Amino acid sequence: QVQLVESGGGLVQAGGSLSLSCAASGRTFSSYAMGWFRQAPGKEREFVAAISWSGDTYYADSVKVRFTISRDNAKNTLYLQMNTLKAQDTAVYYCAAGSPRISVRLHDYNYWGQGTQVTVSS
Repeated sequence: QVQLVESGGGLVQAGGSLSLSCAASGRTFSSYAMGWFRQAPGKEREFVAAISWSGDTYYADSVKVRFTISRDNAKNTLYLQMNTLKAQDTAVYYCAAGSPRISVRLHDYNYWGQGTQVTVSS
């Protein structure tokens, strides 16, 4: 059974930082792209960042420079370092895996975590 479990969310003041992790189990994703998406209340789930199996990265314009995605294939774990957080970053953050390449499309990812809440107070 494949599981993606996010952790690291919480409440932080604007300008602060948080680090998210996503631990995968049940299969290895070292040959696949992984990504982070987020969904704010009343809005659709949107792309945040993605990383290829080899470490190439791609970011949404809204988080570029502030967020850093990384992965440790040996640990089958995905990370998202979020700096200079803004109130508009408040959302449930989801880990996704299983895309053959970096993609901003939800439907390209076969596996999803349950999400972790990030709340940024202004």
